[in-house]
Amino acid sequence: MKKMNAISGRTTKMLLGFAPLAILLAAVGPSLRGQGQTSPHGIVTPHASATLVFDGEPACLKVARENGDPDKGPSTFLLEAPTGCVVPAHYHTAEEHLMVVRGDVLTGMDGMAEAMLGPGGFAMMPSKAMHWFTCKSKDTCLMFVTFDRKYDIVWAKPQK
Repeated sequence: MKKMNAISGRTTKMLLGFAPLAILLAAVGPSLRGQGQTSPHGIVTPHASATLVFDGEPACLKVARENGDPDKGPSTFLLEAPTGCVVPAHYHTAEEHLMVVRGDVLTGMDGMAEAMLGPGGFAMMPSKAMHWFTCKSKDTCLMFVTFDRKYDIVWAKPQK
């Protein structure tokens, strides 16, 4: 029994000696991988280095493609919308998942009541389901959007 306690004590001391090194490696490791690099867990892009650009219609919406090609298969995007930015009714030919990262987003879909989504709020729009959203925050809204396959976007015709 004494022999077992001595081994156990040495093992504990050795593990405690490595603990600070393990914590340091865990903290510094992600920054050593670089920006925009692929890791075993996906694409790593710090928000500060995301290239958010205006992408046509609606004119108020900035977009940064994070991964994939919407003309060929699944894709993910970061969307930034200033307060009051309205993305009018439209649908995609692929399923869309939207998660609010920052701000308050009023979203709606045909056949469902509108809902206000805050940070962490999530909406799923099935393929060809007409939907829309508006940034209702005092500050800029930030959203993460994924598509499950290649898609096209179809805008609703304005009502007269």
